[in-house]
Parts: sequence; C-alpha cells; structure tokens
Amino acid sequence: MKTGQTDAEFEDWGNALLQRVEVELLSVLQSDSPFVTEMARHLPAAGGKRFRPMLVIGAAGLGFDLSGCPDQETALKAALVVELTHVGSLYHDDVMDEADWRRGAPSANKRWQNSTAILIGDFIFARSSAVGAALGSDYVSFQAATFARLVSGQIQELVGPAPGVDPVQHHLRVVADKTAALIAASARFGAMAAGADPAQVEALTRFGERLGTCFQLSDDLLDITADDTGKAPGVDLREGVPTLVPLLVRRAARPQDADLIEALAGPVPASDLPQVLSQLRAHPVVDQVRADLARRSEAALAELDTLPPGPARRALAGLCQLAVDRSA
Repeated sequence: MKTGQTDAEFEDWGNALLQRVEVELLSVLQSDSPFVTEMARHLPAAGGKRFRPMLVIGAAGLGFDLSGCPDQETALKAALVVELTHVGSLYHDDVMDEADWRRGAPSANKRWQNSTAILIGDFIFARSSAVGAALGSDYVSFQAATFARLVSGQIQELVGPAPGVDPVQHHLRVVADKTAALIAASARFGAMAAGADPAQVEALTRFGERLGTCFQLSDDLLDITADDTGKAPGVDLREGVPTLVPLLVRRAARPQDADLIEALAGPVPASDLPQVLSQLRAHPVVDQVRADLARRSEAALAELDTLPPGPARRALAGLCQLAVDRSA
C-alpha cells in the first residue's frame, strides 16, 4: 500500500487487521479437547474492547510513514500475544475476586469451578507464549518481563501496602504493574512491527505505560461516576477494592467526611451504596482525579512528538483521549 495514507484508508486497514485478530484469537484457543476449547473460548467469545490489540495495530500503522508497509503478520501475532495474556489474566482475576459475571456472561469460575478456571488461564498463557515464540527473542524477553510485572501487581494488590507505605502510592504501583505494563508492551510490539528505530520504540513504550495508567485510573473514576454510561457503578466499592477516589478521600481526612471514611473502611453494603456514591461524587477529589488524568494524558501524548505525523499518530492520540474521555 502507498505511503501517506488518509485517515479513512488507515481506519479501513486497521479494522480489517482487527477482524483478523478476532478470528485468530478463537483459532489459537482450539484444543484437542472440546471441553478445553469451550472453556478457553468462553471469555474471548463474550467480546471485549480489544484495547490492547487496537494499540498494537495503531502503533504498527506507523510503518506506512516509516517504511511504506508495516509487517502485518508480525502485528497480528503481537496483537494476539497481548490479548491472550490479558484474557488469561482475567480468568485468574475472576477466581481471586470470586466474580460471578464477566462481560455479561457467567464467569468461568462460576460456570465451572475455580481450579478449572485457573488451569484454563494457564492454558491461555501457554498459547500466548507459543505465538510469542514465533516473533523472536526480543518479543519473548519483553513478554516475560511484562508477565512478571502482571503477577507482581496482582500480589501487591492482594497483600496491600506495607506499614508506612502511602496507600495512594501503593495503588499507583499496582496500577503500573497490573495494567500499564501490558499496555506498554502493546505499544512497544506495534512499534517493533512498524520498523521504528530504537528511540521511537522506547518513546512508544513510555507512551503505552502512561496511557495504561490513564486507562486504569479512568476505570477507577468510572466506578464512581458511571450513572450516565450504562455501567453499574460501585462494583469496586461493594467488593472493598481500594481505588484512587476513596483512597484520596481517606488521605484528605476532612472532619466532615468522618462517616464517609468509616463507610469506606471495607466493602460497602448494597443498602449504603447510593449514599456513599452520592457523597463521593460531590467530593472535591473527583475533580482532583480528573485534573490528574488530564496531566497524565498530556504527558502520554508528549511521547508521540518524535513520531512522524500521519493517521497512525493521530489514531494513537485518539486512543489516549478515549481512555480519558470515557470517565469525563
């Protein structure tokens, strides 16, 4: 394809590649055992945003401006690696969270049992590693380091902050490892598929890391402010999962928030949830988090300055804006 695509041409190219990801995702999860195939495809078949594959494809699209044609097959495999890693982690997350639903369908642990869901997550991680091996050692080594961060982030979230550690900073570290790490890998792998030079690869890795933090903090905020989105609010509050807004409320420790802080000390009962959500939405920390998100988004976008202008760069900037706007 020609260098210097229009935005419409780039979108068509990206959508076509994303459709291939969707098909290959289910194909990769084929097993000799029909039961394993059914379980492994259970969550991917339920859909999802496919944010990480979109980021791989967006970054890979820089190849049109760098070399005239990105390596589509490498981009496809890289997109599969990150999405398989993400999906496998969700099977494990649902076991740890004792979740009943995921993406509008019964969770695997609910439909079958915890031990089965854990093993299916392991099976999906194995498939991810097999696809990654075909990409070469540079991809495999970064994938391994990313997976180590994912596990570390999950453990840190489980055990909580050590004595003397600021809970807000602990949460941000969890966000970096549990969410931002894989989004950073997505941007990096796309840049590698595009044939970007080392400086551009590192810039896109930093972009992905910053974008990943924005993505998760936006999700945190959405759990408080989701009335107008159709998403049920307060999921984290009901489960007693500490996220940024409640943590900042507790750090501020305003005298008038004493009852609210007490309510946030553990899982919020369903009967108390409307009142707690109302108080949180009216609290000034919500605007503080939105302002912090805007700053983080600007820092992420600044990492794109070294890239050639064009549809791919604009698409990456659009993904960053999307991550922030969904909780606005």
